Amino acid sequence: MAFESLSDSSRGGSVDPELTWVQRFGEAVADRVERWMPSPFVFAIILTYVAGLAAFFSEGSSPADVALAWYGGFWNLLQFAMQMVIILVTGFVVAYHPKVLSGITRLVALPQNGRQAVVLVGVGSMIVGWISWGLGLIFGAILAREMGKSAAKKGMAVHYPLLAVAGYMGMSLTWGWGLSSSAGLLQATDGNVFMLQGIVDRVIPATEWVFHSYPLLLTVLSMAYASLMMYLLAPPAANCKGIERYLDLDDQIVDNGQKEETKPTLSDRLDNSKILGGFLALVGLGIFLRAFIIDGFGALDLNVFNFGFIMTGMALYLSPAKYEKEFNDAVKGSAGVILQFPFYAGIIGIMTGTGLVASMTEALLSIATEETFAVTAWLTGGVLNIFVPSAGGEWAIVGGPMMLAGAELGIPHGQTIAAYAVGDAHTNLLNPFWAIPLLAITGLKARDMFGYAITMMILLFPFLAAALYLLPY
Repeated sequence: MAFESLSDSSRGGSVDPELTWVQRFGEAVADRVERWMPSPFVFAIILTYVAGLAAFFSEGSSPADVALAWYGGFWNLLQFAMQMVIILVTGFVVAYHPKVLSGITRLVALPQNGRQAVVLVGVGSMIVGWISWGLGLIFGAILAREMGKSAAKKGMAVHYPLLAVAGYMGMSLTWGWGLSSSAGLLQATDGNVFMLQGIVDRVIPATEWVFHSYPLLLTVLSMAYASLMMYLLAPPAANCKGIERYLDLDDQIVDNGQKEETKPTLSDRLDNSKILGGFLALVGLGIFLRAFIIDGFGALDLNVFNFGFIMTGMALYLSPAKYEKEFNDAVKGSAGVILQFPFYAGIIGIMTGTGLVASMTEALLSIATEETFAVTAWLTGGVLNIFVPSAGGEWAIVGGPMMLAGAELGIPHGQTIAAYAVGDAHTNLLNPFWAIPLLAITGLKARDMFGYAITMMILLFPFLAAALYLLPY
């Protein structure tokens, strides 16, 4: 197998390397996006105006109506936003534990060329993203960064922006079919909003939207197809932009180990007591496991999931002080998410308060048949996710009408959830909202990586359409 190295770029002199059509397509999209892509916060502001104008022209809402609907929704997702931030932060804390990092170090030593590096990062992100979208997002970001550093040390050519996209694939493809699916976890929670509204008359357990042959097969097939596309997208060595183009690898904090030693006080001992932290973690994990012993996989809901990850992090770090420090560091990476959640809640307010979302959903679902419903649900989730990049918040809006429409056509609720979920995940490759923590870790700007992200979104279209149309539940 040929070894791709940075020196390869010098062998061809000024002659441009021959590119495949996939590579040419990726580079063309990347070039345009790099010039036009705004920051994630500006993207959210632009979407606010777009939603407002759509409501004005489509629904006949006055500017005052739009403004009041925007403010009316601004604070409606505070509880859900906190749950999402906890998923993100706990995933960050677990991924940055030294034992996890040591495993990442061993992983990044495996690839022998840039294409293998991109595929490994993508597969790792998609597998871990299936377990937890928060952990998968942070793990994928760290894996991409460490892979970039390893490639630079070995002199191996790898395109760092594409590595970042590979690290984002768990959030952009597999997470909605996994254990932390927001729509699935909501429907698995007893007394959820749709049960209260009479739209569904029972809890929909994880055995219907995770541990079922339909989402499991979709996950495996999608991972294989996405890996092939990333392999084909990887630029030749001469066109690769390594991590050193975006990060100063020499800017490292050196710990000389010369710390002033002082006798620990009682408060120091309490802060670092592994007994205090470890015993509570043990009790917490016991309660977490007890829920599954009693109710099986049907016990999995949003609060149970978050509780399990909080206790897992505490069990890894044991010391309350160390655990708190990691949390403090992790919250910094979620700052952009915290800032932007109210703005996207405001967009939800515009879309629901003016009737815009009802019109959009009705128009999309009205064309659905029994054969095309899964494809229509995917497209509906994808379009709405551009404006509302919060699967749980989005599902709270469209989940009811979607499940009612599906039920009328004889579509199982598990299939509706799975089809919607991949639509919501798929267009994360266009909206940079959930990439904020990844951008912070990798040191990239949105415009650096979203050309290849959008390319992957386009390349996934024919596969997802075919899979959702042909694969039976």
